[in-house]
Amino acid sequence: MSIITTQDGTQIFYKDWGSGQPVVFSHGWPLNADAWDAQMLFLVQQGFRVIAHDRRGHGRSDKPAQGNDMDTYADDLAALLDALDLHDATLVGHSTGGGEVAHYIGRHGTGRVARAVLIGAVPPIMLKTAANPGGLPIDVFDGIRKGVADNRSQFYQDLATPFFGFNRPGAKVSQGTIDAFWAQGMAGGIVGQFACIKEFSEVDYTEDLKKFDVPTLILHGDDDQIVPIDASAKRSVELVKGATLKVYPGASHGMCVVNADQVNADLLAFLKA
Repeated sequence: MSIITTQDGTQIFYKDWGSGQPVVFSHGWPLNADAWDAQMLFLVQQGFRVIAHDRRGHGRSDKPAQGNDMDTYADDLAALLDALDLHDATLVGHSTGGGEVAHYIGRHGTGRVARAVLIGAVPPIMLKTAANPGGLPIDVFDGIRKGVADNRSQFYQDLATPFFGFNRPGAKVSQGTIDAFWAQGMAGGIVGQFACIKEFSEVDYTEDLKKFDVPTLILHGDDDQIVPIDASAKRSVELVKGATLKVYPGASHGMCVVNADQVNADLLAFLKA
């Protein structure tokens, strides 16, 4: 396996395919690098170098009790980019991974980064606060914590349905997609996944977004039931100077799978622009 070892001794698994301009992917919760299969297969065939890691506590990476916070996630991403000595990389983050990309730029700058892409991403902040009245109440995230603690296997089975919009009229339900979501979730560790809920819901990425100084593409479905578009993408595009927002009508949170062809085409056009 390809791994790097971080400063605290945690081993991070990653995939690294192809050559050429690097594209680095950060996955959503509770998934792992396999969530990017459709994008990585497509882009490596288009001549790009594609790299994706399993966040600590997830997938094939170590599952320590410590470091399950966004500061450390961003530092782990920095360690990966440093270890591979990547330059002019495009960072692509989905959901929680969008927070990771934003916080990486906020903490480490864009010296190694040429472009950024946020897809169904959690920034600027998911939690409803006085400053963010359009966010989701804490009860929503407490419910996620309870689901993970009580029976995460069943919770992940159930979560896949709204995640991919399979509860919408006329949706073409894929049992294989549900099974893959469950398998990726169960490959992670409960301690890290439980801690990560706070990181994707309560961390405020507003100041990180203000530090973006590279071309940025934001993709979001307007029927995202997990990260509603109004409090996320529509606010992020106002905070990232010069960012472009492309809304996918009727698309779900799982747009990288359900709408893979369109996402791939938009990524390719952005990379070649």
